[in-house]
Amino acid sequence: MTAALMFAALLAAAQDPPARVTIVLVGDSTVTDKSGWGVGFARTLLAPAECVNLSLGGRSSKSYRDEGHWTKALAAKGDYVLLQFGHNDCPGKGPERETDPDTTFYANMARYIDEARAGGAQVVLVTSLVRRNFDPGGQIRPDDLVRYAAAVRRLATGKQAPLIDLLTLSTALANRMGPRECDSFGPVDAGGKVDHTHLNEAGSQAIGAIVARELAAAVPALARYIRHE
Repeated sequence: MTAALMFAALLAAAQDPPARVTIVLVGDSTVTDKSGWGVGFARTLLAPAECVNLSLGGRSSKSYRDEGHWTKALAAKGDYVLLQFGHNDCPGKGPERETDPDTTFYANMARYIDEARAGGAQVVLVTSLVRRNFDPGGQIRPDDLVRYAAAVRRLATGKQAPLIDLLTLSTALANRMGPRECDSFGPVDAGGKVDHTHLNEAGSQAIGAIVARELAAAVPALARYIRHE
């Protein structure tokens, strides 16, 4: 064997093949495969990474646990858990779902982190996807999600957890696109009305790619598992 071939063989042996990694998604409908960014995110992953989407529509940080779904998420034994709640925690969602961003919501999210870590998983916090509602000037109109996102940012600092600030990123994207172009991201009902909260396939692909890009930056160990387009 020549010196060059020997060096190449030694270099190949020194580079460990990627280990299998499971990423569990926990959140509401804006994360699901049906109407959120889950599918778009999963498409960015390279083998042997696996995405298990356990998000459920209509759930909040309170009801997801109360209904027993968090127990199933822990049982999935993910290496990483991406955690996003807020939409259904907001006022007007009913007492079985509503939380206060500074007290009960913060406590619920902190408990999720502690329990996932106790099970051996690393939690990555994700602020909520923006609602694409515009003011007369063509800019996103802030809503209750701002307070929940602020709580998640504080929690990320307090718990030293990686953070993907999706509310900030998706708001900036929506403001650049404007109302008309943003309609291309929303499902359309039988009456022709565009959904400004959830995502169609194009929206899922765009937002999922943002989540993947930010995950690679927040958790460098995962960068090798993410396809950058």
